[in-house]
Amino acid sequence: MRIAVVGAGGTGGYFGGLLARAGEDVSFIARGATLAALRDRGLTVKSRVEGEFTMPVRATDDPGTLGPVDLVLFCVKAYDTMAAAEQIRPLLGPETVILSVQNGVDNEERIAAVVGPEPIIGATAGVSAHSEAPGVIVVDQEPGWLRFGELTGGTSRRTERLLEVFRGAPFTAGVHPDIRVQMWEKFVIICALSGVTALVRLPLGAILACPETTQLYRGVMAEVASVGRARGVAISDACVDDLFQVMTSLNPGVYGSMYHDLAAGRRLEVQALNGTVVRLGHELGIDTPLNFVIAAALQPYAAGTPLRL
Repeated sequence: MRIAVVGAGGTGGYFGGLLARAGEDVSFIARGATLAALRDRGLTVKSRVEGEFTMPVRATDDPGTLGPVDLVLFCVKAYDTMAAAEQIRPLLGPETVILSVQNGVDNEERIAAVVGPEPIIGATAGVSAHSEAPGVIVVDQEPGWLRFGELTGGTSRRTERLLEVFRGAPFTAGVHPDIRVQMWEKFVIICALSGVTALVRLPLGAILACPETTQLYRGVMAEVASVGRARGVAISDACVDDLFQVMTSLNPGVYGSMYHDLAAGRRLEVQALNGTVVRLGHELGIDTPLNFVIAAALQPYAAGTPLRL
């Protein structure tokens, strides 16, 4: 399968690298230092499960040189969604599928506003990985997984085809009958993990070792779930309890992606995460004070490390 990975950070580098290693025809759309590193030194993935490996990869900043592909794995930061959606037009043919493997719950709608809804399949990813350096991906929590499905629900010929391709790679994949539920459950997880680890500058284990920050963590999750239910998503009553138990089983040293961006002085996805919870909560009449505190406290860093006066 011809695959274009748009965004070669932690998520794109992880899934794109494993798919390329499994024999798929993978190209990376990148820019700047990452593009230069991929061209000069290839892609390096440091994984406890798969080991550390480096492989040559095809990389370009001009999608027009690739032409239409079978799959666009859309992995850019949420704040770059609209610009990247414009950029991928040359990659789209009549059979092309787009999987948005991003943080947030409205990226599919934003991509569809640019290229139309037809190519888009809903998706969520489960992997904690970050860029240690341009072209070097460190995997913090494994094994990784992909869940995807038609946004209208159910399976289709194209979701089954993707499943067959992904089964050849060393991560788990599955088709979900109601992908919107899965997307919101992931949103519950990521708003807490990224938001709270960035807010307190500590890893998950330290947060869950403190009763007060544990209460904060669960409270953030509960607010996100309440907003999702108010949006008409069939989130179960047990969702927060079940997902919190999943959190307690993770590597205690794990941080959310927003913490890594904050520590490196990069832009933050805070408005796509906790800020979106606050915005939707306001529209729906749902109080979200904990997510508001996270969004407000991190907003000065949203464009990168602020100047100190």
